[in-house]
Amino acid sequence: MTSESSIPFERYDEEFLSLTSQIKSTISKVDIETSTTSTSEDSLQMAQNLLTQAKDLIQQMSIEARGMTNDRDLKDECLKKVRICKANLSNLEDDVKSLHSQLDRIALLNNPSSSQKGGGGGLSNDHRERLLQTNESLQNQNSTLENARRVMAETEDVAMDITQELARNRETMESARGRVRNVSGLTNRARRVLVSMRRREVQQKMVVYGVGVVMAIVVIYMLTLL
Repeated sequence: MTSESSIPFERYDEEFLSLTSQIKSTISKVDIETSTTSTSEDSLQMAQNLLTQAKDLIQQMSIEARGMTNDRDLKDECLKKVRICKANLSNLEDDVKSLHSQLDRIALLNNPSSSQKGGGGGLSNDHRERLLQTNESLQNQNSTLENARRVMAETEDVAMDITQELARNRETMESARGRVRNVSGLTNRARRVLVSMRRREVQQKMVVYGVGVVMAIVVIYMLTLL
């Protein structure tokens, strides 16, 4: 792993840590019991804006990590960091949503106009309770949808990684197939050379045998003359 190739991603990582630190600091300023509703809403809105920035940054980190095709180990390490950052961001989003839910509940319970409805405190309390339950149900549904979107995004990331890995494996297989074809060509060429050498060897033996026969005939003929 080269230090030059990891420097840009390390900067992304440092920026994400800075954003998460700001989000935690902003959330810690929200005091449901003592602070005013407007102050808490301002803090939560600021936290929401920081969460949006962190999401955009994670997308850039993911693109940067997937683009590291030259160093597989570095790519795996960076993708692991992206997954960790996504998990941390998800926890912070849940914290902000929880604070939003508590703030909405307190605002609804403290709404003076609700006590004037129905002419009785019991009816207004029931009405407020039903509104709170409906609000919580909607927030739970939104959380479920958000979790589903997050799972789909993570699945898409994994699918893209698998696709890229398959593409690299296909290139490796094609390269290996090309080497096999080259080796096969060399083998065929060597086989032809061996066949040619065998033919020459047979021809040479036939020439030697022919010369031997001729010499034997000459010797026998000369002996008969004597």
